[in-house]
Amino acid sequence: MSIHDFSAKLVTGEEKSLADYRGKALLVVNVASKCGFTPQYKGLQALYEQFSPRGLEILAFPCDQFGHQEPGSDAEIATFCESKFGVTFPVFSKIEVNGKNAHPLYAWLKKEKGGLLGDAIKWNFTKFLVNRAGEVHARYAPTTTPESLRADVETVLAA
Repeated sequence: MSIHDFSAKLVTGEEKSLADYRGKALLVVNVASKCGFTPQYKGLQALYEQFSPRGLEILAFPCDQFGHQEPGSDAEIATFCESKFGVTFPVFSKIEVNGKNAHPLYAWLKKEKGGLLGDAIKWNFTKFLVNRAGEVHARYAPTTTPESLRADVETVLAA
């Protein structure tokens, strides 16, 4: 099984097969608009602009499971990301990342790379770096800034 076996709905309502990203490196991030880490959108966009020509895609998954920090509708989330941070990478429909209603993609990501204190996602802006073959390369804590991922992204893109 790989990330390419999943699909998810974009904020536009369109169902997107992650097989469409076959051959690309992916950075999958659960995001929120009203979080202390929300300014990481700026770093994610910079990373995307730097590495997307070489095959990096960033996939943002809004989630409201942590402190009710993503209360908006999909349309509100899309407008926020675009107007506040100029986000041009794909933003998906709001999902759950933990619990019995966790999106199947996140159930798989957590199984592939557990966290320091167990598999559950602890907070917004947890990141998973996926290689071109669709395998999880690494998991990063919310405090890990997008800027600090450059070397790992380079490694995955070069492989």
